[in-house]
Amino acid sequence: MERANQTNSVSEFILLGLSSRPEDQKPLFALFFIMYMVTLAGNLLIILAIRSDTQLQTPMYFFLSILSFIDICYTTTIVPKMLVNFLSEKKSISYAECMTQMYFFLAFANTESYLLAAMAIDRFVAICDPFHYVTIMSHRRCVLLLVFSCAISDLHSLLLVLLINRLTFCDSNVIPHFLCDINPLLKLSCSPTFVNEVVINTEGLITLVTPFICVIISYLRILIAVLKIPSAAGKRKAFSTCGSHLTMVTLFYGSIIYVYFRPLSSYTIKDRVATVIYTVLSSMLNPFIYSLRNKDMKRGMRKLMGRRGPRQHLCERTQQ
Repeated sequence: MERANQTNSVSEFILLGLSSRPEDQKPLFALFFIMYMVTLAGNLLIILAIRSDTQLQTPMYFFLSILSFIDICYTTTIVPKMLVNFLSEKKSISYAECMTQMYFFLAFANTESYLLAAMAIDRFVAICDPFHYVTIMSHRRCVLLLVFSCAISDLHSLLLVLLINRLTFCDSNVIPHFLCDINPLLKLSCSPTFVNEVVINTEGLITLVTPFICVIISYLRILIAVLKIPSAAGKRKAFSTCGSHLTMVTLFYGSIIYVYFRPLSSYTIKDRVATVIYTVLSSMLNPFIYSLRNKDMKRGMRKLMGRRGPRQHLCERTQQ
C-alpha cells in the first residue's frame, strides 16, 4: 500500500510544451491548429479517394488508407491537448490522462512503423515477383499483417505504460515536453529506472528495429532487382513507385532514431523538435507526399472532386 501511495503521490503533471515564453503561445497555437486541420483534411481525403476509386483497391492503397487513419488518430492523441495548453496558464495533465495519452501515442507510433514495413514488403513483392503479387499479397494476408501490427503495438505500449506506472514521482511534476513520453518521465522519476531502461533497450529496441530492418532488406532487394533492368525508363518507373514511401520512411525513422537511440541523460529541447517531426509533421505531410508524387492518387483525387462537383451543380439546378 505504501508503494502504491508513493507512486500516486503525483496527481497531475505540468507540460512545459515547446516554449515557456508567454509571447510564443498564441503563434504556436495558430501554427499547430493549422497543421492539425491540414492533417485531418488531407488524410481524410486520402481515405475517401481510395475507398471511392475501384482502381485503388490494391494492397498498397489498402495500407495507405490505414496509414492515413492511424495518422488522424495519432495526431488527435497529441495535438488537441497541446492546443489547450497553449491558451491556458496552468498547462496541466492528470496522471491518468498522462498514462492514457502515452499508451495511445506509443501504440499508434508503433502501428505506423509496422505499416511502413508492410508497405515496403508490398513494393518488394510488386517489383521483384510481379507474377505472384496477387497471390502473395492477398486481401487475407494484408488483413493479417494489419492485425499483427496492431496487436504487437498494443502489447508493447501496454508493457511500457505498466512499467512507467510502477515508478515513483515525488520531487517534481514538471515534464519538459509537450506530451507524456517515456524519456521525460524516466528522467522525472525519483525511483530506480533500471528495469525500464533494460526493457526499452531490449524489447523496445527489438519492436522498433524489426520493422526498420524489414524496410532496409526490402529496399536492398528492390535496388538489386532494379539495377538488373536494362532500360533507363524501366528503372525510373520502378523507382517512382517507391519514392513516396521512401520519403515517409526517412522522415519517420530518422526522427525516431534521433530521439530514442541516444543516452537518457542527453535528452534536450532538440528531442522535442524531433518528436514534432515524427508525430505532427510527418502525419501532415503524408497526404501531400503520396498525392503529389503518385499518378494513381492524383487520378483518385480528381475523381473524388469530380464526383462532388456534378452533384453540387445538380443540386443548384434543382433549387433553381
